[in-house]
Amino acid sequence: MEKKTIAQDQIRDRFSKAMSRMYQQEVPQYGTLLEIVKETNAHYLSQNPATFATEEQSSALNRLDVERHGAIRLGSARELTTMKDLFAVMGMSAVGYYDLSAAGVPVHSTAFRPVSDAALQINPFRVFTSLLRLELIDNIELREKARQILATREIFSPRVRELIALSKKQAGLEDAEANEFVIEALKTFRWHNEALVDLETYTALLEHHRLIADVVCFKGPHINHLTPRTLDIDTVQHKMPDYGITPKEVIEGPPRRRVPILLRQTSFKALSEKITFIDSAQGKHTARFGEIEQRGLALTPKGRALYDKLLLEASSSNTAKDNDSHQRHFDAIFAAFPDEIEPLRRQGLGYFRYSLSADAVIPQDQRASEHLDALIEQGIVVVTPIIYEDFLPVSAAGIFQSNLGTEKGHVSAGNPNKAAFESALGAAVIDEFSLYEMIQTQSINQLFEHDVRA
Repeated sequence: MEKKTIAQDQIRDRFSKAMSRMYQQEVPQYGTLLEIVKETNAHYLSQNPATFATEEQSSALNRLDVERHGAIRLGSARELTTMKDLFAVMGMSAVGYYDLSAAGVPVHSTAFRPVSDAALQINPFRVFTSLLRLELIDNIELREKARQILATREIFSPRVRELIALSKKQAGLEDAEANEFVIEALKTFRWHNEALVDLETYTALLEHHRLIADVVCFKGPHINHLTPRTLDIDTVQHKMPDYGITPKEVIEGPPRRRVPILLRQTSFKALSEKITFIDSAQGKHTARFGEIEQRGLALTPKGRALYDKLLLEASSSNTAKDNDSHQRHFDAIFAAFPDEIEPLRRQGLGYFRYSLSADAVIPQDQRASEHLDALIEQGIVVVTPIIYEDFLPVSAAGIFQSNLGTEKGHVSAGNPNKAAFESALGAAVIDEFSLYEMIQTQSINQLFEHDVRA
């Protein structure tokens, strides 16, 4: 009898919800954060009822409610390769390459996420996954010690490895197998308050770089934050203190805009958690926190180049210590970035989805993509931004540094090594721009195919 496997999207949905429940138990402030975001989103939608098109409202609200991203930090190529296979069970692929050394953090990263439009609508769960770059540890003795510790640890249960292999063999998992997979996979992401090292080793690694200690000294890559999506991050930033939560000093990413672009992020300060070392010494470790994100328009390579140019200019001249001053400074510099749909679209700065207006019909003599601009001007075709599904290395580094208690480093060209990361991964990362281009092109093709069929 042939086994009946369930959809990868279902497994991902179960896993992300189970992880959210687990993290609420481990970090109670995260549950409070969810309440603030839910309240803020409800208020925003009551004030802006046209945020989502009527025909997409149900799926958009479902997506907003379940949307989360998490982050983990791995220590070795062996761990990264298996993590790739674990996420593949849930229909998540490695998208994008991020060099965080550009902002003084010794890791490079990718994002495991679903890639199809349909899968993203069901549950867009993402995990920003960083790999420690041992070669950037300039203390040779510490580097070798870290390598030895990581070489002997095992972060995956034997059973989850069996289920990953089973999923490959039978092209999926049955319902009961999927439930077991969720339970076993969560073990990798749980917090362990027993360290793998003695206090002296932990202290040496901590003093060299706090993130290195976080990656190397524990039994697993504890999920260090989970992130709900809000429609108004500025309000959330101001509300957090009212709930007894201390936000980080500034919101990372672009300033507030009429047409939001890319990704804005903030977080609450990391918790100081008790740990026991292998020499029975007691101590505290600071790494896990809660984060909030607001997502906007996905930018083209041209738009991204302009964003990066303005970000570098704003960052290098920024002396603001508080969020209001920071936002005003960024506002002034980002005035050079168009903030209306049509200029963004016509200048090729962003990716858009194209659809027919309600009850509209494309005239016979305009049924080709070269007439798209004219159809938009006539109101026959509606343009909506394609949401950015990925991350920003400087923003990610800013969140890391804030919650590791380190000073924010100067933004630089960094020391990228995509080839080494892909070698460790055992696969090429997907170019995120190609995914947005595909969604945009499909919407244009469907627009005219639909009208011809009509």
